[in-house]
Amino acid sequence: MDDGLLFVLSEPGGRVPDSEFHHWYDLEHAPARLTVPGINRGHRYRATDGIRPTWLALYPLCLNALDSPRYRALRTRTSYEQDIVVRLEILDRRVYRQTSATGHASERAPKHVLTVALSGRDIPALEAWYHEAHVPALGRLPGWQRTSCYQLLSGVAPRLLAVHELSGLVAHSADIYRRALGGLCQLGPRLAVTEKELRLFTYHNTVQSGTCHPASTPVPLGIMVSPLPRCVAARRING
Repeated sequence: MDDGLLFVLSEPGGRVPDSEFHHWYDLEHAPARLTVPGINRGHRYRATDGIRPTWLALYPLCLNALDSPRYRALRTRTSYEQDIVVRLEILDRRVYRQTSATGHASERAPKHVLTVALSGRDIPALEAWYHEAHVPALGRLPGWQRTSCYQLLSGVAPRLLAVHELSGLVAHSADIYRRALGGLCQLGPRLAVTEKELRLFTYHNTVQSGTCHPASTPVPLGIMVSPLPRCVAARRING
């Protein structure tokens, strides 16, 4: 049973052409992860919020898989992979432990994911508020399917993460969505958010059995969504 998440943001930048980036990720990097027992699937997403990094990969997994000899061997890069990685503008790798999930689970990748990462002065209290108030509010959105919550184990990022699975972008025009996000700006001193990162991505492809399966209906690259509240502007990582 999956109890963790490998969460990887990346940006090829000017030194890695998009074609080379996707050839490496889809044909070498991502399929290699699925050879590790305990990592059974991976999904790639493209940002639709106009913020970089542009690319997100999500690998639900058993955390023990990351301590296995097979996975440790993969962390020793081939010369081909090393050449690409050193040229990437951004490679932001994070590992999370799952703490809860609400909604219907599916093996199929959602059309869109809204990721909300937070840190605060009182992490347990902030986490309780998120579960008891924020997730139920988002659960009433048109198109909402599932929310999975996590705590950061490794990486440079806010301590808490929620991945909201959505079937459509209509959620971004709903009044209840705006009120739910506005709540992040109105918490009292005990729950004050000290770090926040809000991102929206659309499905790109799925990695299975050594190959990547593209979305059946690609979303146009120019698609955009409604502006997000200023208080939840995404955090950028360079390097």
